[in-house]
Amino acid sequence: MVGIDIDLAVFATEGCIQAAERFDDCGYLPLPGLLTTSGLQRLRADVAGLAPLTQRRDFVMECMGGTPRNMTTLGGEVITQRAPGVSNLYQSTELMGALGTLLGKQIVVADDPVERHVLNILHKAGDTHGYHVDDYPIALVMFIDSPTCPEGCGRLEFCPATDDGRGPEGHPPYTRSHEAGDAYVLRSDRLNHRVQPIHDGCLRTVLNFAYGFAGEEIDRTPSASILYS
Repeated sequence: MVGIDIDLAVFATEGCIQAAERFDDCGYLPLPGLLTTSGLQRLRADVAGLAPLTQRRDFVMECMGGTPRNMTTLGGEVITQRAPGVSNLYQSTELMGALGTLLGKQIVVADDPVERHVLNILHKAGDTHGYHVDDYPIALVMFIDSPTCPEGCGRLEFCPATDDGRGPEGHPPYTRSHEAGDAYVLRSDRLNHRVQPIHDGCLRTVLNFAYGFAGEEIDRTPSASILYS
């Protein structure tokens, strides 16, 4: 139990352990049902309280090959001040310990207070978080809301990274969908990844927790400060 309820037993399931064994190769680890019912309700309440502080973003990220950002965001400094439960969950020794054990490496909190935990909301038709790589190696993404339209939208796409930070030229992307309460871990500094554009009337709300590996330096880009400051 870590303030906001998550189901740490997910980390010990056979399927999760098998996926973790393949993580170095594929860079993706699904965590279905990580948020308990009460945990999801609590995070939804926190997000509702943060909503008036979010900022709308509509631009292309030049340092990531000119890929689009059409979304509503909030950076980590404001989240720390206004939603301490989220910050406590991010830093909890139980969560970080379970994740580190699963990945076979000690993980550490991000030293950038803006990027360590961020809120991403896609809520307008065509909203998308275009192809990019992250500064920090580990992204733990938790779903507060996820599109449920039958056509499918707002799914994660990822593929091996290219030098220019653009999309999957020469590499057909993998596509994954998730439900509210689910989470996934991504080796986000090595994989180009994006969120497919959402359809009218759909909503995708996630919290992204960024972690580093103990003893490893981070190659920084200006992308996080542009998107979340």
